[in-house]
Amino acid sequence: MTSKINPLISFTGKFVLLTITVVFAFSFSGICSEQDLHKKSAAHSNGNTTQKVAHAAAGPAKKQWKPGEFIMHHVADGHQMEWCGFQIPLPVMLWTEEGFKCFSSSNFYQEKNQKHVHGMEGHAFSMGDDYIMINEVIYYLKENGGIHGIQEMVKKAEEADVLLAEITKLEKQKKKAESEDEKLSLDNEIASISAEEKLLREASVIAAPFDISITKNVWGLLLVLALMVFIFVRIANRYKTREGQAPKGIQNLFEPLILFVRDDIAIPSIGAAKAEKFTPFLLSVFFFIWFANLVGLIPFLVGFNIAGTMSITLVLAVVVFIITTINGNKTYWGHMLAVPGVPKWVLILLTPIEILQMFIKPTVLMIRLTANITAGHIIILAFVSLIFLFGAGSEGAYWGVGAGSAIFMIFMYLIEFLVAFLQAYVFTLLAAIYFGAAVEEAHH
Repeated sequence: MTSKINPLISFTGKFVLLTITVVFAFSFSGICSEQDLHKKSAAHSNGNTTQKVAHAAAGPAKKQWKPGEFIMHHVADGHQMEWCGFQIPLPVMLWTEEGFKCFSSSNFYQEKNQKHVHGMEGHAFSMGDDYIMINEVIYYLKENGGIHGIQEMVKKAEEADVLLAEITKLEKQKKKAESEDEKLSLDNEIASISAEEKLLREASVIAAPFDISITKNVWGLLLVLALMVFIFVRIANRYKTREGQAPKGIQNLFEPLILFVRDDIAIPSIGAAKAEKFTPFLLSVFFFIWFANLVGLIPFLVGFNIAGTMSITLVLAVVVFIITTINGNKTYWGHMLAVPGVPKWVLILLTPIEILQMFIKPTVLMIRLTANITAGHIIILAFVSLIFLFGAGSEGAYWGVGAGSAIFMIFMYLIEFLVAFLQAYVFTLLAAIYFGAAVEEAHH
């Protein structure tokens, strides 16, 4: 067994060292690219560009660098990908009132199409009189009365927020009111403001088509799925052709991880008798999350944030919920609806809590994975922002802070490699625990 592990350790060590070197190279080149874009935008103070970093630095020389917009723009999903400063347009697919529409996102990302919508901070691009994309969300343009009409709707939404705050204030006053006349007066005032707030909310809805585009993270999702199919089909074929022989190559690399998920996660959590039924799903979700996290560790190349996208983690959590619910046995539902040995008057309080926790568990899975992965990307991009914040007035500070940021980025990348594995492990382990609780037999 030791002879099998030693080559794996040697190979893994070389792989990690090579990965760190490549990441460092791209990180440093990304910082240099940021500097070049910064210089170009400063030289053309009235020019704008569709490149994300340059877009934040473009405009008048005195324009303040906004790290928050820069970071969230890179973390969020988008209709184009960036690779070393080059933009790769993606297909925009919309379901509109006139039917299905498909066109390239390059129709938006052009200098002449840049717009500013007051009240909706961030980047905005229009496509003729048909559509406008604000912070990667596509809206109708003409149907909403143009940019002026959208600005009016935003203004109404802000007014509705003010009225909502006023309603909250009046509700607090109502609780403190002593006389019935005062409470009645406040009730009437709240009802009047609530009606006005409702009308403003209805008038502030911005019409938008149903967006089913292949965005950056969708492309990353397809890339991860293709990678998984390629790797595990090869591994399966190796097991067929080399039956009874020692693992070799890619089979040798992944077999310890496959056995780890089966022997250290599935069997201890579910039980040897029933673990086999759930192991394929646990293996799939473990490697999907792990691969997605690894792909997202190079923000300067494309900046995938697959496991940090709420819609993707929501699907994973819903699948865990469905599997748990379907496989729940009589003991599982009996403990949830009426915990044995508990007084009936306590069940009145305990049963709703038990039912609620059935929905809370997958929700926690979703939020934990999304927040932890997104936080890692934000920290790395924050180090990039330091370059512009501290180097705005000095070339020396620009390079000095850039070098320091690069060092901290490499450190964060090392931490993120660990986090990528840990988050896949934690999600898989908790899913296995939920499955185990659902199929566990009663103890006598």
